[in-house]
Amino acid sequence: MFQRRSSALPAGPARLLRLACLVLPLVLGACASPDSQNLVAQAPSFFDDASFAPSTEPIDPAEVFRLTPAMLAYIDDKILPLARTEGLAGALTDALYNRSKLQLEYEASMTRNAAEAFEARQGNCLSLVIMTGAFAKAMGLNVTFQQATIEEMWTRSGDMYFMSGHVNLQLDRPFAETVARVDRYRTFTVDFLPQEDTAGLHERPIHENTVLAMYMNNRAAEALVAGQIDNAYWRAREAVRLDPKFLSAYNTLAVVYMRHGDVARAETVLHAVLALVPDNPRMLANDAQSLRRLGRVAEAEAVDKRLAAIEPYPPFYFYNLGEAALKAHDYATARAMFKREIDREPDYHEFHYGLAVADFGLGRVDEARSELALALENSVKRTDHDLYAAKLDKLKAYRQVTLPTTPTLQ
Repeated sequence: MFQRRSSALPAGPARLLRLACLVLPLVLGACASPDSQNLVAQAPSFFDDASFAPSTEPIDPAEVFRLTPAMLAYIDDKILPLARTEGLAGALTDALYNRSKLQLEYEASMTRNAAEAFEARQGNCLSLVIMTGAFAKAMGLNVTFQQATIEEMWTRSGDMYFMSGHVNLQLDRPFAETVARVDRYRTFTVDFLPQEDTAGLHERPIHENTVLAMYMNNRAAEALVAGQIDNAYWRAREAVRLDPKFLSAYNTLAVVYMRHGDVARAETVLHAVLALVPDNPRMLANDAQSLRRLGRVAEAEAVDKRLAAIEPYPPFYFYNLGEAALKAHDYATARAMFKREIDREPDYHEFHYGLAVADFGLGRVDEARSELALALENSVKRTDHDLYAAKLDKLKAYRQVTLPTTPTLQ
């Protein structure tokens, strides 16, 4: 999961019928076009504070990277003693991610700030990047946050779909640390993907405010899942305010408006962003939905046609067909659909679980057990992990009581 990479040179500067949130990606480049400048200028006009109740939790960007007394003590007691032999950057990553020390776990149920990730000893990719960056800055290391281009990763919760991107960070070693070393690399990249998944990654630096906007956007999406529409609004609003070029925040804001019943305002936001990214499938899907709810059916159908040309088989397309087949007890069709979805995304736990259910329905108990084990292995939330573990135990027990007492060859 965690890896360190060194660099000799510093880095240079069928249609979805449900709402789609973009959790991390879609950041405009540094070169500002007239259209992007226009969007930035428009951003405050998209807010509708009077329609939402105050947030039930504080929203303070300064808290995201704040170190607690326990974290400062960890620097003094655990990290700095290692720095004498490993250097500051090496000591930091070793003290944080060596399993015999802090014992961090990857866990994606929520996006934590630095203090929350440290206290819980777990976090998702963004949380771990934030926590590492907070420690590094407190130790005087120069930190460069980076967005990495990877294949789309999709998850869902209820009737909402979430696309996640990937971020990592680069640490600059002090020059004095490199003088007497064989490896005189000045930069140190900290990534939380397996090394085989980072080969050929295209990375570009992003501003710390963008990282803060990503954090707020993630928290807004999580609030939407929890049904906390007001909290989601204030988080999404803050994400737009922190980085008006972070387009995913506008999409989340539009989804908030749709959930709140203000479809016209949602469509206004989406229309403005689509002027910059006219072929973005996620925003097109949400725009078609908003137009249809407004009764602008012809416009919605035109967007649908454009979307179908860009993306004929959207995320979860075959999975949804598999789910429908399961409800009809057509296990063979369900199995075929889940396998097609797994071919596109082999590491998503729900696809393996669906295939396990279909296999069980077909009497393929061994295959069902194998797929359920893969669902367990690929789960990223503690609740999913515990659910699959319990089901796997039940399936093993079922297998034991149904096996013949005398083995037979097949």
